[in-house]
Amino acid sequence: MRAVVVHGHYYQPPREDPWLEVVAAEANAAPFHDWNVRIERECYRAVVAARLPAADGRIARIINALSWTSFDFGPTLLDWLERETPDTYAQVLAADRESRERVGFGNAVASPYHHVILPLGSRRDVVTEVRWGIADFRRRFGRVPEGMWLPETAVDDATLDVLAEHGIAFTILAPHQVARPPARGLPGLYRTWNGREIALFVYDGPLSHDVAFGAALKDGADWARRMLEGAGTAHSVVAVATDGETFGHHHRFAEMALARMVEDVQRRAAATLTNFAAVLAKRRPSERVTLVAPSSWSCVHGVDRWRGDCGCRVAPEKGLHQRWRAPLRGAVEWLAGELHALYDREAGALLADPWAARDACGELDAQGGATTAAVVAAHARRALSAAEVVRARELLEMERNTLRLFTSCAWFF
Repeated sequence: MRAVVVHGHYYQPPREDPWLEVVAAEANAAPFHDWNVRIERECYRAVVAARLPAADGRIARIINALSWTSFDFGPTLLDWLERETPDTYAQVLAADRESRERVGFGNAVASPYHHVILPLGSRRDVVTEVRWGIADFRRRFGRVPEGMWLPETAVDDATLDVLAEHGIAFTILAPHQVARPPARGLPGLYRTWNGREIALFVYDGPLSHDVAFGAALKDGADWARRMLEGAGTAHSVVAVATDGETFGHHHRFAEMALARMVEDVQRRAAATLTNFAAVLAKRRPSERVTLVAPSSWSCVHGVDRWRGDCGCRVAPEKGLHQRWRAPLRGAVEWLAGELHALYDREAGALLADPWAARDACGELDAQGGATTAAVVAAHARRALSAAEVVRARELLEMERNTLRLFTSCAWFF
């Protein structure tokens, strides 16, 4: 086995107004209405219809690059794509079907419902995020996910224990997140404090960095050559992981380099372009790995980027600081604790198990299309009055927004 895997993590923060559930116009995204629209045009639409130029500069072929690369989309982003750009959304789903037909396993990887830093959450909240993420994935892709991408690859033992408890077979980490990456890029075996096991894939750090921030995307053929050199020995895997927005948004026309890389790897046939689930099916992990935790792919201080003045900041030359992080984090965590207590007290009088009811909301359609009334009816402690049904639904909505408080993006910026 000589395998090449390219993983794209596609995500944008929820930009909907919390009252109206629509995205307001954003002037700095001009000439587009908002940043979701702009990034969809520059990246998502481009990736599912990536152009391959011929020698004369004309378009020789158009491919759905997601059909050939591993990917995850944040569920809240998929919700927006489903509503606003159904053609692009349909191609995301089609890519998973096509890869399943080709290699036996789909390219899509699940992710927790909200983009929260899981090591900073309570186990109860982590369980809900994972269950909602799995339920959303099953509704969209029509199958159970083998793997789950962790937001910012933020990880600790407790997080992996929850993933393993819910049947997740693997996740993907950066090289510095394990004490020693497994040899030849093969999956490593991690056993949690609870005795549960999960496979860890570690991506190629230098090559991934060069794709995201260096010159690798200037020449797709050279990128393919480097990938194949990395998989140069038998029973080896070379994996790249980067933000999906790299392809077309962060780097203009980079989706064309991605398409060229895909084309060249296939043409040379020196290694198989595949996904992590297919690799895991052929090569079960045997080498034990030790976790560096808590850690993430984007903060050298572990996960302090989302809770303290760790030094990770925007435009340090302007004297900006993040001393506001710790007091704000403390305030929001206090607020969440008060809301959870209110929910437990009031919903506990109406629902047989209020926390199981919250988890069941993950089975709802996007934006609660199936309505929380069905959850209330299924979990009611007794026959409820009309006013009590309304209150129970309000409490479930309160919990949804409490979970959204910890979406990672604002804590950096």
